Amino acid sequence: MGKVASAKRNKAVETANASPVQRLNIFKMNTGLGQHMLKNPLVAQGIVDKAEIKPSDVVLEVGPGTGNLTVRILEKARKVYAVEMDPRMAAEVTKRVQGKPEQKKLEVILGDFIKADLPYFDVCISNTPYQISSPLVFKLLNLPRPPRISILMFQREFAMRLVARPGDSLYCRLSVNVQMWATVTHIMKVGKNNFRPPPQVESSVVRIEPKNPRPPIDFEEWDGLLRICFVRKNRMISAGFKSSSVTDILAKNYKTYCSQNDIMVDDSLNISKLIDQVLTETGMSDKRAGKCDEADFLKLLYAFHQVGIHFA
Repeated sequence: MGKVASAKRNKAVETANASPVQRLNIFKMNTGLGQHMLKNPLVAQGIVDKAEIKPSDVVLEVGPGTGNLTVRILEKARKVYAVEMDPRMAAEVTKRVQGKPEQKKLEVILGDFIKADLPYFDVCISNTPYQISSPLVFKLLNLPRPPRISILMFQREFAMRLVARPGDSLYCRLSVNVQMWATVTHIMKVGKNNFRPPPQVESSVVRIEPKNPRPPIDFEEWDGLLRICFVRKNRMISAGFKSSSVTDILAKNYKTYCSQNDIMVDDSLNISKLIDQVLTETGMSDKRAGKCDEADFLKLLYAFHQVGIHFA
């Protein structure tokens, strides 16, 4: 029994003294939570450098893992909030700075970033779990005071959708939505072998900088229009408005708008004809969403609003 107890103690000591890379091998990564730890120090330093962190900045890191990015961020920032779902990882990143001056600058928030109430922060850095990529981007952009800059790592295809332009094969509703509210730049490609365990696909890092001043557009209205236009991005835009479910919703929204603004509703109004009229007059009827830019969709949204048709 003495030998068994001694072996367990030795194992515990080895685990406590292990390097961060060695500890990655001790507990199993939860790839269901998107846990693929960045192990290349040059890539980690490059990501932090691209954030252009000021000594006065508060930085929020999403998914710090074992802290390979965190320790580099702490060297530059005044304060770091690290949001982590996995208690094991939260303990690990805390352990990285225990007893060091940086310990006072780090606050670990245990929980789901998407559901969490976030403190104010100037910069966001994330090695993003793939399943929260889109919700993370829109949560950041819809904050009352969005971060000045976000440096975010995504799966390569998602990242390229963010920066795609009209006519590109990956151009989609996501592209238009994000580019309406922010300037998005592709920073670097990151190969799968830079992670442990390696993911199945390559990654890319993007920089997102919210537009200032913020465009005076209601997000729900904007997104509602884009959802219809991008049902089939390579078909004519008018095709998306042919669905009875779409016309029913728009007719209901039209009546709601009229009642809220003391406008008499014409019972003989044909909502489909009104939609066709707007599409024809704007020259958008025969265009394809995959070829249109922000200005085209803004023109269409404005024209629909002029006749009382709303999307939210």
